Amino acid sequence: MGVAACPLRPIALLASLNDEACRVLSQRCRWRRFATDEQIIDHRSPGTDVFFITAGRVEVVVHASTGRCICFEELKAGAWFGALSAIDGQPRSATVTAAVETSIAVLPASEFHKLLEDHPSVAKTFIADLTRIIRRSNERIVDLSVHGAPCRVLTDLHRRAQEARINETTAMLMPAPAHGDIAARASTTRETVARILGDLGRRGLVRKAPDTLYVTDMPQLARLIEELRGA
Repeated sequence: MGVAACPLRPIALLASLNDEACRVLSQRCRWRRFATDEQIIDHRSPGTDVFFITAGRVEVVVHASTGRCICFEELKAGAWFGALSAIDGQPRSATVTAAVETSIAVLPASEFHKLLEDHPSVAKTFIADLTRIIRRSNERIVDLSVHGAPCRVLTDLHRRAQEARINETTAMLMPAPAHGDIAARASTTRETVARILGDLGRRGLVRKAPDTLYVTDMPQLARLIEELRGA
C-alpha cells in the first residue's frame, strides 16, 4: 500500500518541499474547516498564524468607514494568506471570509519562520509571491486613481471571464458573480454594476441564464477596456 500524499502538497508555496518535509510541516499545522461566509480572520485583529488553503476559496476584503466593502482578492485552493502579520507582528491587514466551504491548515508564526530558514527554496518562492502582491497593489492604486468605475467593472469582468473561458470568444461564469461582489472588486456601487451589465447585455456582449453569466465576445470586451483606458 502506498504512502498517502501530503495534505499540503496542493500549496504552491510549498512545491519545492520533498514528501518527508511536507509531511512534517503538515503535522505542525492545525486543521480547520470553515462554512460558507464564515469569517476566518478579521481586519486589525491580533494574530500571527499563516493559513494554507487546501480546498475551497476565500475573499480578502476591507470594510471602509463609509460601510463600503473593498475586495482585494479571491484566493483559491493552493494559496496562502496571513504571512504579513507573521513577519511583522502587526494586526491583520484585511478581513478574510470563506466564499465556499473551505479547508485550511493553520501554521504558527514560529513554525513559518523556521520553514523559511530551513528551506531557502520556499523563502525564494515566498519573496516572489510578495513581489506579485506588491505589483498587483500598484496596479490597483492606478486603477482607482486614474480609471473610472466603468473601466474598473469591465476589467474585473474580463479577469473573471479569462479564468472561465470555454473558447476564444466566450466565457461561462457559473455561478454568476453577484453585483455586490463585482462592486467590491471595482470599488463602486451595485447600482453602477447593474447599469454597466445591462448596457453590455443590450450590446450583446453578455448573456444571462439561471445562475450563469456568459461573456459572449471577449475580444470586444477587451477593446472596450482599452478604449476606456485610453480616454
